Amino acid sequence: MILVGAPRKGSADADRLREHLDELAQLADTAGADVVGRLSQQVASPNPATLIGEGKVEELRTMVAEGRASLVIFDEELTPNQGANLEEQLKVRVMDRAELILDIFATRARSHEAKLQVELAQMEYLLPRLARMWTHLSRIRGGIGLRGPGETQLETDRRMIRRKIQALRAKLREWERHRDVLRSGRSPILSVALVGYTNAGKSSILRMLSGEHQIVVEDRLFATIDTLTREVDLGEGVRARVSDTVGFIRKLPHHLVASFRATLEEVRASDLLLHVVDASHPEWEEQMVVVDDVLAEIGVDEQPVVPVFNKMDAVQDPGAFAARARELHPGAVLTSTLRMGGLEELKAELRRRERALRPPVTVLVPLADGARLASLHRLGVVVSQAVEGPHHVVQVRLAPWQVELLRREGVEVLPTAVQKAG
Repeated sequence: MILVGAPRKGSADADRLREHLDELAQLADTAGADVVGRLSQQVASPNPATLIGEGKVEELRTMVAEGRASLVIFDEELTPNQGANLEEQLKVRVMDRAELILDIFATRARSHEAKLQVELAQMEYLLPRLARMWTHLSRIRGGIGLRGPGETQLETDRRMIRRKIQALRAKLREWERHRDVLRSGRSPILSVALVGYTNAGKSSILRMLSGEHQIVVEDRLFATIDTLTREVDLGEGVRARVSDTVGFIRKLPHHLVASFRATLEEVRASDLLLHVVDASHPEWEEQMVVVDDVLAEIGVDEQPVVPVFNKMDAVQDPGAFAARARELHPGAVLTSTLRMGGLEELKAELRRRERALRPPVTVLVPLADGARLASLHRLGVVVSQAVEGPHHVVQVRLAPWQVELLRREGVEVLPTAVQKAG
């Protein structure tokens, strides 16, 4: 395949053209394709017919012939018209970054819900491009970009695709309701979501925290896309529920973000976000901005976030990097999953956050109210318990909303420092 970059002249993308094509090459590798050439052009104004200029199209045609390429991938999003025109002139399959990412998700989805979400994104991407698909179906369609559900949908018409989209949305709403039920039945411990750029090391952190070495870890983009949740021991009697979520990437397809919005509810419902950053990546600052933008898009940009700079073992000057990272991001945590004790700083920060989010209070429970006593053990973390006069005096860690609910129900709740005689 041949990779093509065509950023706007003078844009930030133009300044990082080489890095962005390197990332596109990594995506192509994840999809199982071999790169035989690259072409780039900084365009002052995109050609509405082919995105790049006529001379570059001719140069690209020559590269395709000489490299015997069967696929051309653009780093920029192509309109349906541009894609059709380029395929007609190049006589090979043409796709853009968004379609490549959709293809990767189609091959990497494992859970039934993730497969539904990817299929929905593919359907919404396909609908405005259906005419182009039909025109070129018999000659060049196939392979990358059409795996998973994409193969059968190309044989349908627009009406059937719209019906399919409606059906997929209905199924995903059912999954969302089911997940809400499961979430309501969970034990009330600290809930943490790992977010970050793809391949920043989120799965590695979850594997080390949980001790479950069967958790898949690969050094490639989008190695896993299914949300995985594990309850982990943070030490000193503190436990937390940690969820590894799908990684983000520059120019993440809008349809994909929308279809995975339900899965990302796990992020919205968490007490704390750990923004995992690949400290060894030269573009880590740009990657952090990309993640922040996606979090804002899905409406979780106001939650407490702890920056976690991972892969510190691969940083050339760890001391200088640590000083800069903490200057830019106060409260940042430095980690390495390849060093003994590389997560101790993270565990300590999570223990501190857990205690801050659930300060201990003293609850006075009548001796006869066994059900209330049992509910405190079920809903909170009991620090101590004693009998004083007509009450069980229970010191327990609870979330503020739980404390308020107890008070509305008439239960006497005191600050922990306050003591009451029996």
